[in-house]
Amino acid sequence: MSGEDRAALVKIVEKGRDWRMRDRAETLLYFGDGWRAKAIAEKQELDLDTVYKRRKNWLACGIASLPDKYRKGAPSKLSESHLEQIKTWATEEALTAPALLAKLKEEFEVSVHVNTLSAALKKMGLVWMRTRHSLKKTR
Repeated sequence: MSGEDRAALVKIVEKGRDWRMRDRAETLLYFGDGWRAKAIAEKQELDLDTVYKRRKNWLACGIASLPDKYRKGAPSKLSESHLEQIKTWATEEALTAPALLAKLKEEFEVSVHVNTLSAALKKMGLVWMRTRHSLKKTR
């Protein structure tokens, strides 16, 4: 391990924001100090395969092996055409999220959770407020 790499790893361990990167960097520093994989696994309470994998990734990619790789979540349940139609309905008429869900199910036969729809509406920049039925505070 070069001096530059060691300095970068020490900096990540001391000041890194992501705990996963700090943990991986610490593993590599132990290897740099001559520790055995089994001792590192015991010290960091890791599986032995994890320690070997971190070393293998370091040898292949260097510093780029420390941050998490991009992971994509589940595919969207609402297509672009669904989102456009929902936005049209929401801007034409003041509808609640359950009412929009009912229209979506009726029109497209798509069933999603209310939270999914709310998140989509927020992502589109639409906001709504609860209607107050009581005038208590005005008295």
